[in-house]
Amino acid sequence: MPKRPNAQPASPGSARIHPHQTFQAEASDGFAAPAPDVPTALLGNLSPAQFMRRYWQKKPLLIRGAIPGLAAPLTRDELFALADRDEVESRLITHARNKWALEHGPFARDELPSLKQRAWTLLVQGVDLHDERARMLLERFRFVPDARLDDLMISFATDGGGVGPHFDSYDVFLLQVHGKRRWRIGAQRDLTLEPGLPLKVLQHFEPDAEWLLEPGDMLYLPPHIAHDGIAEGECMTCSIGFRAPSATELTSQFLYHLAEKLAERVDNAQGANVSDQRYCDPQQPAVTRPAQLPAALVQKVGAILAKVRWDDGDVASFLGAYLSEPKPSVVFDPPRRALDEVRFIRQASKAGIRLDRKSLLLYDERAYYLNGEENPLAGAKTWVLELADRRRLSGKRFVTLSRHPSMTARLHEWYCAGWIQVGELG
Repeated sequence: MPKRPNAQPASPGSARIHPHQTFQAEASDGFAAPAPDVPTALLGNLSPAQFMRRYWQKKPLLIRGAIPGLAAPLTRDELFALADRDEVESRLITHARNKWALEHGPFARDELPSLKQRAWTLLVQGVDLHDERARMLLERFRFVPDARLDDLMISFATDGGGVGPHFDSYDVFLLQVHGKRRWRIGAQRDLTLEPGLPLKVLQHFEPDAEWLLEPGDMLYLPPHIAHDGIAEGECMTCSIGFRAPSATELTSQFLYHLAEKLAERVDNAQGANVSDQRYCDPQQPAVTRPAQLPAALVQKVGAILAKVRWDDGDVASFLGAYLSEPKPSVVFDPPRRALDEVRFIRQASKAGIRLDRKSLLLYDERAYYLNGEENPLAGAKTWVLELADRRRLSGKRFVTLSRHPSMTARLHEWYCAGWIQVGELG
């Protein structure tokens, strides 16, 4: 069992402060992630490097005053309005007379319980996709790779509200942004769930630590740490979650990706005849048991599959495209009256550009991946890496980088698709 989480902000220890690394946002930027070796209140005066080494996927950490003076990124009414939209994932959880109930949105305002009613919770997923303030709050956690960062969920609860004792299969930061919530946690091994419930509620919850969190306080939990949060009065909590695909998901998606790539290679090969790739059995004899699977078929297909090969480049290509693919509910909004390329360049040179909050741009040594699309990095490395890491380019920087061939044409295409926006935020 891990040690009990710290109840006080962690000590910075002997961490050395180094100059910001390439593309690292300035520390004065209130929305930026801290530099790897700079102690920060966000992590209890640990540097991100210290936090990742000591706590990430290892043990919980309570952080008092992680973001002093923090206010909820959305008001209660704004969150309720968001939950009424078809493209937003929302859930309503009630707990009355010892019975749990779960409903899926969207919810009109009059479909939600009264604010005077106790013990109900509204969960709104992916708020960062729909509100710039939530996206900017999520930016603070980019000391973890974008490929792992998932979304920001907001939980609104009336007094006594919660979702029951449970565990997550991924890391999570629980940031209190309004009101108070009491958290109990435990590193128990018994993760048996209550049968017959619409929620994953632990059958035997055994907490070994308890705290009351107020606005600005934050609790980090690694995977499989049991926890239960109960609102004390009306409250709102932001959950910063991380992607943790299962081995089954990764395997099935990679094989599908590999099959597509193999088909592309065959189609694009000089002189390739796709029909030659089909199964054939010229030695197949007549049979008396037509329903029986032929042993020769199994052997020959096994031999074909045994020839399938992949390398690290194929794996990177899969991960870049798969992890940057927008969620099914995501819809990009092209500009209503798009600027032509000349006017786009003129505006971007003054106001800069930024990735749309729904866009995800990743890269490796040979390619970059934007919203599920892969492109070679050659010829675009200078500006793509900076845009990916900063998620924005100032007007001055745009002018400097625009000397690279095809950059402005490519960015104009992305602008017309709604993948980037003109102007900076934050």
